[in-house]
Amino acid sequence: MVTNISITDITKSFAIRIVKACHFLDERPGVYRILSKQLLRSGTSIDANVREAQSAQSHKDFINKLEIALKEARETQFWLEILIESELVEKQKFQLLLQEANEIGKILVTSTKKLKYRNPT
Repeated sequence: MVTNISITDITKSFAIRIVKACHFLDERPGVYRILSKQLLRSGTSIDANVREAQSAQSHKDFINKLEIALKEARETQFWLEILIESELVEKQKFQLLLQEANEIGKILVTSTKKLKYRNPT
């Protein structure tokens, strides 16, 4: 059975998991809270920018919003890698989030490339 899941469904679900992960991090002092704020900002911004793209004023604006979402996805990957590689969190607890951020990034790269090819400016 094939399901039709939209990018907004994927990024919203991811944002919710990021919020939960940051809630977990915020329960700890110091650097955990600082990194949590960075992760929360970038991880939820992906969906916000994808949704902004839906109200874009032009094709170029649409691509621009998706590219911003891609930048946020890459930043989110960075913060997750830092948390995992510095051993502040257990790898297995955050590895799935990192894989998801990578997949979202791949979707956004593919989407923006197709859109640019379809209607170059």
